[in-house]
Amino acid sequence: MGIFEIGAAAKAASIQLAALSSEAKNSALAAIAQALKTNAAAIFAANKQDLEEATGLPAPVVKRLTFDEKKLADVLAGIKSLISLPEPVGVVQKATLLDDGLELRRISCPIGVIGMVFEARPDALVQIATLCLKSGNAVILKGGKEARRTNAALAAALVQAVPEPAGWLNNLETREEVKEMLALSQFIDLIIPRGSNAFVQYIMANTSIPVMGHADGICHVYVDAKADVDMAVKIIVDSKTQYVSVCNAAETLLVHKDIAAAFLPKAAAALKAKKVRLLGCQVARQYAEMEEATEQDWSTEYLDYILSIKVVDSLDEAIAHINKYGSGHTDCIVTNDATAAQHFTSLIKSADAFWNCSTRFSDGFRYGLGAEVGISTGKLHARGPVGLEGLCTYKWLLTGHGDIVADYASGAKTFKHTPISE
Repeated sequence: MGIFEIGAAAKAASIQLAALSSEAKNSALAAIAQALKTNAAAIFAANKQDLEEATGLPAPVVKRLTFDEKKLADVLAGIKSLISLPEPVGVVQKATLLDDGLELRRISCPIGVIGMVFEARPDALVQIATLCLKSGNAVILKGGKEARRTNAALAAALVQAVPEPAGWLNNLETREEVKEMLALSQFIDLIIPRGSNAFVQYIMANTSIPVMGHADGICHVYVDAKADVDMAVKIIVDSKTQYVSVCNAAETLLVHKDIAAAFLPKAAAALKAKKVRLLGCQVARQYAEMEEATEQDWSTEYLDYILSIKVVDSLDEAIAHINKYGSGHTDCIVTNDATAAQHFTSLIKSADAFWNCSTRFSDGFRYGLGAEVGISTGKLHARGPVGLEGLCTYKWLLTGHGDIVADYASGAKTFKHTPISE
């Protein structure tokens, strides 16, 4: 089947998906969970082949590429959580009485067909597909070439579990197909790319289809003058090392000058114990042994056991640094000063602003969204982890009884515009 036929089939499937009941969708999700367990051996075998060919790749990439018992358990937990979530389609978001017998409602509905291009992370395929199914969207997927066999095995299991409507899930395998997909504006309603900044910019420049997504995950932890030192150490260690190869891992640590002497020696020791390579500004290197940071380090997403550290003179300097060098993903302040926290979270431009907690919480599953299709760092439609709500739009439903605008234009009738309690 050519890419045009794939797009047409996805569009037709999306119309049927939009009308599916919550019970039907949850039943399909349960069938997917069972199919993944039934086909686990074949999926693991495919992943083993992918890993055997993944020579020369950095360790963090190999870790993302791996699909084992733990990854399977994680995706099954995500599906279970997704089933338990409220139905996202058909929700009345707002209701207004325009006049007696003339009622206006804003109702959630699916976007339609989602085109998803993502990195070599097979578990993402399951998360994306199941989120699209629950939100009533058809999906065309293209994962990283390093996970080609694993993605094919996973997609086959999902289609086996949910064969109808035909075309609801489509797994592309070549880069050429992605180029062709970007031209399918008559079928695809939204493109969500997950990858490098250069890749996302390429997608945006080569399609007329709306694009939602993020590029780099340059996340910060700022330790304020009034932070609890032990809490701050715990937060930066988790933010950096709990899983280094993901976009919500911290890449830069900012430290207020008034707490640097008390905090940095402890933080450096704890981070080095986790094998983190430290790169610091001139002031930071006065408090702990570390290599010299360069200007480029402030805008680098390492996705590895590397952390840049800068001592700042004030809260406002920290905010200015984040807004200049950050990617709008996730940034955290550690402080016992509520006023400072409010100032920080109000002024940083990021989609996720945290106070006294690890940046690693920036995740659809941890937010209770039933996993995510990705993180959006833009300011339109959806921001932060994009779950079910981010895969829905809305339509206006107006119900009347022969009402006409001429009556209001002439003054024979007037609008009431009062809220309706549903």
